[in-house]
Amino acid sequence: MDAVLNKNHYLFTSESVGEGHPDKLCDQISDAVLDYCLGLDPDAHVACETFATTNFVLTGGEIKFFDKSVDISNLDKKIEEIARSVAKEIGYDSEEKGLDYKTFEFMNRLHAQSEDISQGVDGTGLDEYKGQQGAGDQGMMFGFACNETPSLMPAPVYYSHQLLLRAAQLRKSGKIAWLRPDAKSQVTVEYEGHKPVRIDAVVVSHQHDDNIEHDIIEKTIKEEIINPVLEPTGLLDENTKFYINPTGRFVKGGPDGDSGLTGRKIIVDTYGGMGRHGGGAFSGKDPSKVDRSAAYMARYIAKNIVAAGLAERAEVELAYAIGVPFPVSIMVETFGTEKVEKAKIAAAVQKTFDCTPAGITQTLGLKAPIYAKTASYGHFGREGFPWEKTDKADELKKNL
Repeated sequence: MDAVLNKNHYLFTSESVGEGHPDKLCDQISDAVLDYCLGLDPDAHVACETFATTNFVLTGGEIKFFDKSVDISNLDKKIEEIARSVAKEIGYDSEEKGLDYKTFEFMNRLHAQSEDISQGVDGTGLDEYKGQQGAGDQGMMFGFACNETPSLMPAPVYYSHQLLLRAAQLRKSGKIAWLRPDAKSQVTVEYEGHKPVRIDAVVVSHQHDDNIEHDIIEKTIKEEIINPVLEPTGLLDENTKFYINPTGRFVKGGPDGDSGLTGRKIIVDTYGGMGRHGGGAFSGKDPSKVDRSAAYMARYIAKNIVAAGLAERAEVELAYAIGVPFPVSIMVETFGTEKVEKAKIAAAVQKTFDCTPAGITQTLGLKAPIYAKTASYGHFGREGFPWEKTDKADELKKNL
């Protein structure tokens, strides 16, 4: 335990959950509904929440379409189809697995957005900000990046995600046919300062078919999932501890084993606790909600700071007031790893990045239906999302 108590030599743990975890099922349904609405009207305002329990899924929240030509007469039916399609894609095709996409009871309670909120966002509110897109709510949002992994993500959460991504691939391909959709992972990394030096512990709990012997589960998950992902890191050693389905049985899972709700896995969605989390959850929210869009922008800024070699670790905070068309504060923290004066980095950030709500949406192309893919395995650290680009690194250095 002495290592844990030494501020320069310590253990840090992060977790992930699979796409079949009941909370993640709900996140994916909410974001699939969002994508559908943005496909109809890129300016749509959406705040979709989903709840799931035994044989039941509920969607609720608010929607506003600005395009008056959008036909909403079949919206309820379409949202139900989306919910069933998401469950099917995850692999919930029988009640034995925790949910059957064909038979679960569905209820929709989405309604029109409050005009009081809408006017602050769409520029029809106070004369002072007339015609300018305001923030959809007050709050502070954080972004984080570090040079521990190629994706510039903290090692514990990055490797936790990678374990479950591989598990899902093996399950869906049929290579490990007895795996079921629900799963969780956890990785504990030992650090010297900010440098990962070894993996101390690995936890994988994966739902499985009945009548599969525990020693087969342990052996298969270790050989087919854990080793291929973690051995190439060079961080496993003879003292690494492995906990695979440590209760001995994980047959009952999904919404039947535990209820699910949109927005309950915000630390899994971000940095595994390594970076701070502000504001609220992401899934189901259109980009006018700075809870989501500003968190993406803060990650974009932090990643470019590290990619530019200005610091080994960077955290960016953006703060907003509802209806106000610019951030009320911007903060850059580099944890003593900066290569140039921190104040210069902060000044370069303000020159390089447009952090107004409208500027964020335009810079990152956030009105496109790109969100369903974000809803599992983390919103950060996976290529293909615009906030993961490092295309501003050179410009940052020029603006120092």
